[in-house]
Amino acid sequence: MAQLPKPLQELVDAFRKFPGVGDKNAQRFTFHLLRQSPADLKALSERIASLPARVTRCSVCGLVDEASPCRFDRDPSRDQTTVCVVAETPDVSVIEQSGEYHGRYHVLGGVLNPLEGVTPDQLNLASLLERVKTDHVREVIIATNPDMEGETTALHLKKILRPLGVTVTRLGRGLPMGATLEYADEVTVANALRGRQNA
Repeated sequence: MAQLPKPLQELVDAFRKFPGVGDKNAQRFTFHLLRQSPADLKALSERIASLPARVTRCSVCGLVDEASPCRFDRDPSRDQTTVCVVAETPDVSVIEQSGEYHGRYHVLGGVLNPLEGVTPDQLNLASLLERVKTDHVREVIIATNPDMEGETTALHLKKILRPLGVTVTRLGRGLPMGATLEYADEVTVANALRGRQNA
């Protein structure tokens, strides 16, 4: 296959670094950009360049948001006694779309994966334990993905949270094993929240 011109190949290579994007999709994205107007390309590049200045990680829960504390931790109508623990920020959006949860969140920033070198000290765990101890949290809902890494993380969370006297629950099995929370539909997530069980 003929090599693309260097500027195009560099962009293809950049897109291939995105999760789930292979050669074909990276090329599609690149050629799609070629069809855009210079004004649209400039607006896109400005949004990308300004992203680090426009978002921050919440000092309370670790959510990526426009301000710290985030919108959920600032909202007095949210149930402060319940904390839903997720792996990454996109998982919060999925749970919110279900309309079933009205508590607060805690974002771990990943899941345990010894093969990839992700250990407990690399996750946002210390602040979770502090919140449970000081914020009168009564229930922690573990909402990690039902895959090997998510289950390993859930077991570790259960182990470190149970001695604190808090109820630890896990999303119900509305989510199939091996599925990712990010791609689950609202009905499935709503059923999983309603069917949560002791971890």
